[in-house]
Amino acid sequence: MKLKTAFKNARSIAPLYTSGPVAVAQNGTRIVTCIEETALLTDVATGEEICRFASDTEPITSLSLSPKHLVVFTSALALRVFELPSEPTKKPVQPIRAIPRAHEAPVHVCKIDPTNTYIASGSADGVVKVWDILRGFITHVFKGHGGVVSALAFDFRVDPSSVGLQRSMRLITGSVDTRVRIFELTDGASRTEGGQKPIAVLEGHDSVPRGLDVSQDGKWLVSGGRDSVVLVWDLSPMQKQTGSKAATKGKNKAVTPTLARTLPILERVEAVGLLHPDEDLAGSTSSSDQLRIYTGGENGVVKIWDAREGNVLFTLGAEQTDTKISDENEAQRQIVDVIYLPATSSIISVHADQNIMFHSLSTKSLTRQLIGFNDEIVDARLLSTQQKRDSYLALATNSSLLRVYSVSGFDARLLEGHTEIVLCVDHGVNGTILASGSKDRSARIWAPLQTDDESWGYACVAVCEGHAESVGAIALSRQAGTPETTETHPKFVFTGSQDRTIKLWDLGDVPLVSEADTEPVKCKSLITLKAHDKDINALDVSPNDRFLVSGSQDRTANVYEIEYFSGTGGRASRGGLKLVGTCKGHKRGVWTVKFGRAERVLATGSGDKTVKLWNLDDFTCVKTFEGHTNSVLRVDFLTAGMQLVSSGSDGLVKVWNIKDEECAVTLDNHQDKVWALTVSQDETTIVSAAADSVVTFWEDCTEAQEVEKESKRADLVLKEQDFLNYLELNDYRRAILLAISMSQPGRLYNLFNDIRQSPDESPVSITGNLAVDEVIRTLAGSDLAKLLRYVRDWNASAKTSTVAQGVLFAVMKLRAADDVMGAFDEEVNETAVMEGKEKGVGGTALKEMVEALIPYTERHLARMDRLVQESYMIDYVLAEMDDGLFEEGMLLDE
Repeated sequence: MKLKTAFKNARSIAPLYTSGPVAVAQNGTRIVTCIEETALLTDVATGEEICRFASDTEPITSLSLSPKHLVVFTSALALRVFELPSEPTKKPVQPIRAIPRAHEAPVHVCKIDPTNTYIASGSADGVVKVWDILRGFITHVFKGHGGVVSALAFDFRVDPSSVGLQRSMRLITGSVDTRVRIFELTDGASRTEGGQKPIAVLEGHDSVPRGLDVSQDGKWLVSGGRDSVVLVWDLSPMQKQTGSKAATKGKNKAVTPTLARTLPILERVEAVGLLHPDEDLAGSTSSSDQLRIYTGGENGVVKIWDAREGNVLFTLGAEQTDTKISDENEAQRQIVDVIYLPATSSIISVHADQNIMFHSLSTKSLTRQLIGFNDEIVDARLLSTQQKRDSYLALATNSSLLRVYSVSGFDARLLEGHTEIVLCVDHGVNGTILASGSKDRSARIWAPLQTDDESWGYACVAVCEGHAESVGAIALSRQAGTPETTETHPKFVFTGSQDRTIKLWDLGDVPLVSEADTEPVKCKSLITLKAHDKDINALDVSPNDRFLVSGSQDRTANVYEIEYFSGTGGRASRGGLKLVGTCKGHKRGVWTVKFGRAERVLATGSGDKTVKLWNLDDFTCVKTFEGHTNSVLRVDFLTAGMQLVSSGSDGLVKVWNIKDEECAVTLDNHQDKVWALTVSQDETTIVSAAADSVVTFWEDCTEAQEVEKESKRADLVLKEQDFLNYLELNDYRRAILLAISMSQPGRLYNLFNDIRQSPDESPVSITGNLAVDEVIRTLAGSDLAKLLRYVRDWNASAKTSTVAQGVLFAVMKLRAADDVMGAFDEEVNETAVMEGKEKGVGGTALKEMVEALIPYTERHLARMDRLVQESYMIDYVLAEMDDGLFEEGMLLDE
């Protein structure tokens, strides 16, 4: 088996949403979220980032999305309009329009009208403005709100009875003065003082209205607020007034909508809206006069109501009923916004804990969940199903909720059960069962949900309670139970705690599949053993279930022999641990331990920045791997035990060759401690997760890299042969161009040097050959720039400076100054096109080139002057040595 020497960053799970507003495209394929001060566009199906929008470094207070544009308001009071890209791009999208001071106060709500032409924005100073999105000017300004504008809605209708299908549009606003106002949006509404006044003011709420919506026929208005009620208003009188406007001309008779119904919601409402009358809801009868609304608020669930009857039809999401959940966690799960997508018949709820849930109205089920922010990730494990290996990824984060991702599409589920932060996770036989330990001093066993449709999830099937302190380490059995049980049934689980004890729990009665409304099994502890003098950080069970190893802050790793007897024939299960050896040698606490899958070896990682490999026969250290610059937090085996992979507090993941104790490759994609590390069953993928909330999938690309290297080598051999053939045929043009394209300045130097030493008979040749002169005279811009860079490098050495000066002289004689300057511009532009950047100019490169050539050229000129002066001395010495001898010899000959 070949050693792995190359890995690529195949995919990453990065923060998607931290806080702020959220917008979803009407077809449900794209979502816009906020990460600190930056807006991010993401593909909902794959979870991959499409683009980021350029930020003005201020927090985003409100945004709205149309099919073609994104409109953003920031706390700097700026309005920025972006055009949505059609293809993914890594370059930040710049705004096509920016208005630096759109309002005098921050904008907290904005809404695009149904025609996607205008956007209304309501600010904290009680001013509402309507903008033309494309042209960027204000069409209407409405004042008079008694404080912060908290909700907006457009009432857009087409009157089919009128000639030419007359259209009318109104704007409905809500503010902290608890009133709902209706404004007429007409051509002259913003030009007169009377046009700026509301045509109706609705009073009925006792607190801030947070949601407004109007039915498609314009007859009904619903408003919901933090007073825990939803009001249904009848707008028919206003429609009749509009229809009989000519008949009542001259009579300033105000007609106000009437309150038709008050619905007690019994929770603070943060979002409310009307469902389309043609919406097909499973299990409910549909009629033309049915009025159905949705609400979302502090309970964290979306409720669908029959507004006429005043009852709840059904609920989307699970309401939190656990009394152990703290008030802070309960507040984090409340809904801050609800988005209704009629095109896909779905409801999207945005929660305060940065989770975004997609619900189907037709099936009344959760179809997709996006986790916006994972915080600090402390452990991870890949999970498998009977159909596919490594199909899910479980994460333990700085939260009481376990996160399980679908590896294929990054769809996620939150597992509720623990009441405190989850510290560790482990997978069992074939990766189908999940175990977790928490600060709530308990461990839980999770199994896949038994479902008939395509939905998926995990649920708690067993609870292990008995430790006096936090459970910080957990390890499931690696082999199946008795022959009577299923081949994937785990036998036992070990837990290690801050109370310095290890407990063995029997899992014989734990089900493998979770069924609806089934209570978790209470597991029995078979043994409790005081194992260390300090906190236990890690546990691992050997592949044959014979040994257990524990790593502790006391700088040791203890190896125990497992004695487990499953209960059969009515007998109770029994278990025990027998200490067989202690691995001593680390200078700091042991953070991680791992048994070899094939050999009788043990790997440990410590705070002393080293990884040690131990022999399990005599418990001696056989190898030490040094290279991390901080604590080693996780370690695992690769390539059938021939390699190790480790992660540390330095943010790096390293792959080691065990035989020569060398680091084969270092993987870097994290900015903080890499707490979590797991390897796929086929050992081709490494998953690392860190305290920076980033999960990285590293895929083995050793073979692909070797194939690429071999292809490049074969291509290079062919080019070198072609180069020799061109020289043999005196085809200097192709030879020079090929040497430049291969980036081989040595071959190019030898070519120019050979021509200089054996010039042709032509007296007008500059380089020594007319054909070479012609090549330099007609060389393309980017190739000329590369040639001049080679000349610069040759000129730095006295040995090669003669050729460099000759080529430079030829370029100066044969090319105009504008050609040389343009050559660097062409090179910069070609590079920009290849990298997807904007075109630029190469003036800086040319300046650096000249500044590098001048001092060395002056040095060579000074050296030539010294040689000329020294040559006169040689002539003088030879003349003195002669002393007339040559003349006497001539006389004798005569």
